[in-house]
Amino acid sequence: MRIYANLIINYYFCINFCAMVERQIKNSLKHYLEKFPVVLLTGPRQSGKSTLLKHSFPDYDYVSLEEPDIRLLAETDPRGFLANYPRETIIDEAQYVPQLFSYIQSITDKENSVGRFILSGSQNFLLMQSITQSLAGRAAILKLLPFSYSELNNASLAPETINKSLFTGGYPRIYDKQILPNEFYPNYIQTYVERDVRLLRNITDISLFIRFVKLCAGRIGQILNIASLANECGINVITANAWLSVLETSYIAFQLKPYHNNYNKRLVKSPKLYFYDTGLACSLLGIENENQLQTHYFRGELFENWIISECLKNSYAVGKEPSIYFWRDSNGVEIDLLIEKGGELSAIEIKSGSTMNTDFFKNLLLWQKFSAMPNDNLTVVYGGEQSYQTKNGKFLSWKEWTSQNSDVK
Repeated sequence: MRIYANLIINYYFCINFCAMVERQIKNSLKHYLEKFPVVLLTGPRQSGKSTLLKHSFPDYDYVSLEEPDIRLLAETDPRGFLANYPRETIIDEAQYVPQLFSYIQSITDKENSVGRFILSGSQNFLLMQSITQSLAGRAAILKLLPFSYSELNNASLAPETINKSLFTGGYPRIYDKQILPNEFYPNYIQTYVERDVRLLRNITDISLFIRFVKLCAGRIGQILNIASLANECGINVITANAWLSVLETSYIAFQLKPYHNNYNKRLVKSPKLYFYDTGLACSLLGIENENQLQTHYFRGELFENWIISECLKNSYAVGKEPSIYFWRDSNGVEIDLLIEKGGELSAIEIKSGSTMNTDFFKNLLLWQKFSAMPNDNLTVVYGGEQSYQTKNGKFLSWKEWTSQNSDVK
C-alpha cells in the first residue's frame, strides 16, 4: 500500500514539475506543427524531450523505440509498425530505426497533412542523416537543451548565486528528483559513454575516451589546438577530430567560430571550445561543490561558458540557429562574444568578477575602431548584481543578461 501511495505521489509530483517549468521551445513546436508534416526535436540525452512532448501534446499517440521489443517490430516490419499509429504520433528515440523515415515520408506525402509526426532523439548525426535522405523539406528541426536560467527563474527554481548556477547546470532530472550535481553528472557521463558513444563510434578504450572528454573540459574558452589535445591524450589527430565530432553530435561540447569579417588581416581563425552545460563541465574538472568555484582558477572560463551557452539555449528555444562568434587578432585583442542580429552586431566582454571596472571596456573600444560600431552596442556582462550605463557602454549583471537575451534570434 505504501509503495502504491509513493508511486501516486511521484506521478503527481512529475506532472506538477512539468507544469511548473514552462519550456520556452513549446511555442516553437506548436508553430512548426502547423506548417510541417514532421517536426524533429533533438538535443542531449535527459534534456527533457520526452517529458516535454508527453506533457505538451497529450492528444498525440506516443511510442518509444528505446524499448527492445518495440524497436524489433519497427525494424522488421516498418510498414506494419506505422499502421498501428494512424493518427498524430510521437516517435521517441527515432534514430534507432532510421529505415522508418522513408515510410513516414510516404505517409505524409499521401495524407498531405501537417503535424502528423513528432520525432525525437538524442543522436543528432543519425537523425540528421535520416532527415536529409528521406524527409528533406518535410521536417522542421528544433533543439532542446537543458533548462535555461530564465526557464528556471520563471518557475522560481533558479539558483540564487552565479556559483550555484555554474555548478548545478540545467539538466531537468537534478531539479525534478533533487539529485546533487556531484551524484548526477558522473553517472550521466557513464551512461552517455555506454549508450551514445558506442552507438556513434567503435571506441574500444572507454577510459581513454573519458580522459579525452576531461581534457576538453580543461580547454573551455581556449583556442582549439587539435594537435596539442591529441598529443596530451595520447591519440592521433584523426582520432581526436573524430572524438570531438562525437561530443558535438551528442550535444556535450560545441565550437564557437571566429568572426569572419576582415577588420584585421592577422586574425585568429581557429574556433574556441565550450560545453553546453557548465554543471557537466564542473564535474569533469573535478569540482565537488559550489564553494570551490569562488577561488577556482577556472571560474572565469566557466562563467564565460555559461553566458554563451545561455545565449544558445535562448536562441534554440525560438527555433533559430544563433549567429554568435568571438573575435581575436594576433596581438591578443579579443572580444568574447559577438551577436549578429538583424544585420547589426553587438559586442560583449564577459567578466566573472562582481566588481565593475571601466578597464573592462578596453578591448571593446579597440575593436570598435576596426568595426565603427556605436557605443550602445558595447556591453560588459559581469558576475555582479547591478547594471549600469556608462559613456563607453553598458555593464549588465549576469541575471539581467539572461532576461534581456531570452529572445536572442
